[in-house]
Amino acid sequence: MSNTTPEITDSHCHLDFPDFDGELDAVIARAAAAGVTRMVTICTKLKNEPTVRAIAEAHAPVFYAAGTHPMSVASEPMASYDELVALADHAKFVGIGETGLDYHYTAESADIQQQSLRIHIAAARDTKLPLIIHARAADDDMARILREEMQNGAFDCVMHCFSSSIELGRAALDLGFYLSMSGIAAFPKSQDLRDIFAEAPLDRILVETDAPYLAPPPHRGKRNEPAYSALTAQVGAKVFEMDYADFAAQTQANFDRLFWKAAKVEAAA
Repeated sequence: MSNTTPEITDSHCHLDFPDFDGELDAVIARAAAAGVTRMVTICTKLKNEPTVRAIAEAHAPVFYAAGTHPMSVASEPMASYDELVALADHAKFVGIGETGLDYHYTAESADIQQQSLRIHIAAARDTKLPLIIHARAADDDMARILREEMQNGAFDCVMHCFSSSIELGRAALDLGFYLSMSGIAAFPKSQDLRDIFAEAPLDRILVETDAPYLAPPPHRGKRNEPAYSALTAQVGAKVFEMDYADFAAQTQANFDRLFWKAAKVEAAA
């Protein structure tokens, strides 16, 4: 990587998915060439946690988080508070989730999704690790639960792949949370979403891929990978009318503040 490439972090990807089988070394090398020097790979089913942990252990730039994805809650064993808290003992375990609410595909499990979400929040509160939220077609319940739970004690949170309403965005920001920009923010038809981001405080913005999904242009429709978070960050710089290097540096500072454990591991390395 040349010294002129600004460094950024892909704050949310899924490197354990079969899309990357046998290619992780190349994927991580391409990320580094694009300035993406760290990535957080997300475990969405706790039974897969050993696999995801092994990826983080094998690759210095990779950190990990784990939880039960809301679309899987009905078919997976309920994650317990104790299980989630125990995972935080690992040096490279840096976040709780992803968890959240998805009523677009799985509205029939709304009650169990809400129960799971509250368990993940409790674990995030007590480990002081950030909560990683997936929200789709559930804005009112999501805002309500986040507000209610904040009354029970503070916790930190990122609204991953944020593409919800301005109301939920404002509710999250009012609670001190972060909004993460994915490839969706770079799609030509996403001007309304870019306008929501433009209203947000600059110190609350992260970037991510959600790879292998949601590749930004010019790779839309193809497999996404961490290197492409640089393309989303370039769009983010335009949204905030900033020089790319300055925007990249700001997102790095934001990531280090929220994902403090990853920054700590790096500082000790």
